[in-house]
This record gives sequence, C-alpha cells and structure tokens, in this order.
Amino acid sequence: MIKIENLSKKWGSFSLKNISFNVRKGEYFVILGPTGSGKTLLLETIAGFHKVDDGRLFIDGKDITTLTPNERKIGFVYQDYMLFPNMSVLDNIAYGLRVLKEDERKIDERVKQLADMLSISHILHRYPYNLSGGEQQRVAIARALAIQPKLLLLDEPLSALDEMLRMRIIKDLKKINREEDITMIHVTHSRNDAILLADRIAVIKDGSIMQIGKTEEVFRKPKNKFIAEFVGVENLFRGEAKRTNGLTLFKTDGIELYSSMQIEGDVYATIRPEDIIISDKKIKSSARNCIPGVIKEMIDMGNVIRATVDCGIPFMVNITHEAMREMNLFLEKKVWLVFKAHNVNLFR
Repeated sequence: MIKIENLSKKWGSFSLKNISFNVRKGEYFVILGPTGSGKTLLLETIAGFHKVDDGRLFIDGKDITTLTPNERKIGFVYQDYMLFPNMSVLDNIAYGLRVLKEDERKIDERVKQLADMLSISHILHRYPYNLSGGEQQRVAIARALAIQPKLLLLDEPLSALDEMLRMRIIKDLKKINREEDITMIHVTHSRNDAILLADRIAVIKDGSIMQIGKTEEVFRKPKNKFIAEFVGVENLFRGEAKRTNGLTLFKTDGIELYSSMQIEGDVYATIRPEDIIISDKKIKSSARNCIPGVIKEMIDMGNVIRATVDCGIPFMVNITHEAMREMNLFLEKKVWLVFKAHNVNLFR
C-alpha cells in the first residue's frame, strides 16, 4: 500500500537516514522509539509537510514524493489534537469535506457515521474547550477520517491520556482499523501501546530503522542491545558463543546456555522471563538448558509472581500463584530453571 525507499531528511543537526519499509493495505504499523529518535519528523515527511532530501514515497504504486499534503489524501492525528477552537465538534469533523466542496448531505452522512462509530454523537454541538482529553482525541480522529484517507498517520495519540481513557481510545483505534479497512501508521514511545495495537513494529533510533518485524518477533528476538533494553528484555547477558553439535554454546560468568541460533563470537543473549520454567527439582526434559539457582526475591505483580533467581548470574522468572503454592517456593530455596534452546536469542 505504502512504500518508502531510502528516505533521508535533514532537520537542523538531526537527520533521518535511508529509511525504507513497506506497509500493507489495512495494516496497523507502529513505529516505536524513544523521544528524539525522529518519529514525528518521519510521520510529517510522509504526510508531505517536509520535502525529502533523498528517497521516494509511493502509495498504491503511485509516486507521491513531490505531491503536496492535500494531494496525498492522508489523514493526520496530532498528539495535542489541534482542533479548531472556534468551531463546534460537528464543524471540526466536517472541515476537510467542506474544503473539498463535498455535498452537504454527504457531509452530514459522513459526520453522523463517524460520530456513531466513535460514540461522540451527543457532543456534536459542543466546542473543544468543553471537551475532555478523550473526547478531543476522538474528535481529532473523526476529523482525520472524514475525508476517507488511504492512510492514517497518528503522532503519539495516547500519550496525554490517563490509563482508562488510553484503553478506550485503543479499542476505538482497533475498531477503526477493522471497520474502515484503513492503513494506519502510529508512532509512539510506549511499548504497551505497540504491543496492544501493532500488526508489525519498526524500531527507530537516531533517525535510523533498527528492526522491523511482527510484535512477537521484535519483543522476543531483538536484533541488538539497544532494542533489547528499549523493549524491556530483563534477562540480558554478554558472553562468548561457539558452534557445537548443531547448536550454539553461549558462555557467560561460568554459566553455559545452549541456543538454536547460528552465530559465533562476542554476543549478547536474551531469554524472556515467561519462557523459563521453574522447578523445585531437576527434571528430565527435551529442553537443553537446565541450571540450578537460588530464589533471592519474589514480587507479587498481581497476575504472576516475578522472581529473581541467582544462578551465578541473576535470572528474572515469571511464576504463577498456583505453581508457587504447589512447589512451596520461598526465598533462599534451591530451584532449577529450564528453557529450550530456541528461547535463547543471540545477537551482536
């Protein structure tokens, strides 16, 4: 649907560097990165607010690189809503359609359709200063959708909302993506928002795309140390890897782990806490990794217990309340950690 080829853009001392990716029709694509990584500049360049220095952009095979924002037919939702304060909610939503000189009857139908979908029919007569943050965000989304854009761009649309409103807007965004069958590119610094919304994720740092993949792939198999730390990998170790008997042996601080990944040399290893089985005795298993340790800390996270197990190096492990009771787990108890070779992710 949208194709970006080697896009570069300099902005003061900062620059986007050779950015390339494709987004399929109807896909919810999230660009995830820290503050100052270039997320908003990239979104605004796609929208046509800035001319590219190099590279090309295509929508449905058409080169839009030199088109104006109005010619691109792209919707844009800003972090701070950017509603017209002197217009009612109805007029805010209808604004783009009136600029396009659409028939008033069609405008009324489209406004009603969007207001019903986003549950804002009861506030059409009100003005932005009388709206809550969640209501303003819904109006901003409706206004962007009114012109039936081929692509909807969202710049940190959830960052100013409290947790309850965030979850409501997330449900709205999923509904829009499904019912409008619209392609969406959403930039955020929030790992949770990315997990809840994305079909695929691109991780950006310092104006460069570091990794693109499905949500599970990015969070479970990060390609480098920055991504691992940014997406919250908790078991991250540095060591030496060497191929042996069809597997890779990873050594760090006296601990040996087996991985199914084919890589050698000075590398990092990650293991997700949810991929580790904890046992109060050594068990026979097809898993290649089974290491002893001692429980040093247990924190009740509500749905699980988060335990720190000292195996010579500290491992974070998720334990269900039922498993803790059945095994009578307590601080300083000796346990065994079991996990498969394919759950050990290695990268440089």
